[in-house]
Amino acid sequence: MPNGTQHSISRPLSTRVLPDPGEPTPRLARPTLVVFFTALAAFGIGTWVAWADVAPTWVTITVNTVACFAMFTVVHDASHHSISRNRFVNSVLGRVSMLFVSSAISFVSFCYIHIEHHRYANEEDNDPDTFATHGAWWQLPARWALLDVAYVPFYLRRLRTRPVSEVTETMALFVSTVAGLAWAVASGNIWMVATVYFIPQRISILFLGWWFDWLPHHGLEATQRENRYRATRIRVGMEWLLTPAMFSQNYHLVHHLHPSVPFYRYIATWRRNEDQYLNRDVAIGTYYGVRLTTDEFRNRRGLPRSTDAEPRPDFHRIPVAVVENVTIDSVAITFDIPPELQENFRYFPGQHVPVQATIDGRRVRRNYSICTTDGESRMQIAVKEIPGGAFSTYANHSLRPGDILELASPTGQFGYRADSTTTQRYVAFAAGSGITPIMSVIADTLGTEQDSRFTLIYGNRTVDSTMFRAEIDSLQLRYDGRLEVVHVLSREAVVSDGALSGRIDAPKLDTWLEGALAPGTVDRWFVCGPIALVKTICDTLARYGVDSEHVNSEVFHAPANVVEAQSNEFRSASVQFRLRGSEYSAELSPGETLLDVALAQRSDTPYACMGGACGTCKAKVSSGTVSMDCNYALRRSEVDAGYVLACQAHPTSAEVRIDFDG
Repeated sequence: MPNGTQHSISRPLSTRVLPDPGEPTPRLARPTLVVFFTALAAFGIGTWVAWADVAPTWVTITVNTVACFAMFTVVHDASHHSISRNRFVNSVLGRVSMLFVSSAISFVSFCYIHIEHHRYANEEDNDPDTFATHGAWWQLPARWALLDVAYVPFYLRRLRTRPVSEVTETMALFVSTVAGLAWAVASGNIWMVATVYFIPQRISILFLGWWFDWLPHHGLEATQRENRYRATRIRVGMEWLLTPAMFSQNYHLVHHLHPSVPFYRYIATWRRNEDQYLNRDVAIGTYYGVRLTTDEFRNRRGLPRSTDAEPRPDFHRIPVAVVENVTIDSVAITFDIPPELQENFRYFPGQHVPVQATIDGRRVRRNYSICTTDGESRMQIAVKEIPGGAFSTYANHSLRPGDILELASPTGQFGYRADSTTTQRYVAFAAGSGITPIMSVIADTLGTEQDSRFTLIYGNRTVDSTMFRAEIDSLQLRYDGRLEVVHVLSREAVVSDGALSGRIDAPKLDTWLEGALAPGTVDRWFVCGPIALVKTICDTLARYGVDSEHVNSEVFHAPANVVEAQSNEFRSASVQFRLRGSEYSAELSPGETLLDVALAQRSDTPYACMGGACGTCKAKVSSGTVSMDCNYALRRSEVDAGYVLACQAHPTSAEVRIDFDG
């Protein structure tokens, strides 16, 4: 962007916020009930077969093993209250099912132990299930088969912290189990009891430890508290077999992200949010044990690459390949991305790239939209000179090919994912250097959607000040009949080629929206330019009933004197913040922002524009209160959820806690 800042409101996905599973807890999970009663019936049949001695022993062991294995899914869902919204139903089904799964622990103690696993997944000292995922390979089968036995010392170490009723129920089950064993031995029925119950139970727990713990968690270094998207994985391939055999635990990641979703809805939840999960770099493996990156997964499934990449703050020294004048006061800069960094700088139409330089001994960071129209064959930005602008002046007058700039990976959500199977109509409004992200969006959309149409209304001062005039003309020729361009020139005395005089203002908008650009005929709108223009256009579209979800807007400059804060009274405060899994504390002085204090502790704190427009420094307020000077990046729903722009946020309480990770 020409002045280095951006505001994207078209796709409000945050890479930090947990996606909506779209699966509320059912009133009654009928598939889970089917599993329960089918397993109960199977166990009864297997027991009768043994008692009546009508089939070999292995038949009973096999049938009852499958029944015990299936019963764990009922226990599992009951422990998360996902069988029913009625807690009593979960409690009863959980207790009954647990009798078939393990005689070592009670359902209520299992609930506590299992939730500890969810809280501390992969932490050696706190996660009880690491017993099944850690250890030498030759120990693993025994560890899997004894997983519930290993729960006992884990539980006993925490016994004093547990409720009396829970401990009493657990002890009662233990006493009953010992009494049952004593009766079996005394009556000479120990082999029958072992055949019907204990042997199937051990075998089923072996498979549970293997399929529910080891397969989803082994070899992953991240813990649940560090990165919940990489503390467990999904297994892909052979879903036709693994999904029913594992009761959907091949998508165990979905369960850890959304524990209240019943097992039979894991895959539906994954499909609903697949792109959002992949954007968060989730852990993925094949059924035969090969780890996949999210890009490899997309390629295997034929999925398009995302336009919602996670902002990455790491900067790389990149040489400048070409600097060429676009107009008298703007240049296009093409970068020579080294082959080993190509993956870091993959970008999507409409994204922007953070740029750093040291100018006169001072570090300067700006954001600029990527303006190429030929896919990813090169990376180019355009910089229009702003009077007094440190970087824009340097770029227009001093930057030369071979010079080194520091670039971070592309970010941004302004773009819209084109779909080759659809035909839509798009309208874009741009002013000045606001054309830079829109050019690549137009080229990508019309190149992908063969029958879609685009109208561009482009405002400038004069013909000579029009950035990328030749490139726009070339796009018109390439997409003849599908791309219409209307130039609006504010300082041109005589205009031609269909250009209009004046500015893009409310009267012109009324004329267009009541005529050729009637909202009912347009599927999506793109708006990029100065704040005042973007606000005018968005307000006018809203007045004509256009849903804001269909408007992609971007502000290319957020002046410091534009303030939307509710309060200008600053105070000192104690600030705690979380960044990439670590906690920090600091004292904030009056006038400092939350970003100021975070940068003092961690220089890699994510930020870009410092003007409240790009959203890179978004964080969630966990406790305390703050006010923002201005906000051009967050939707109202995000603000209501507690998110702030750290670069604009000042404490209004004595203590504040924020989370850059969550």
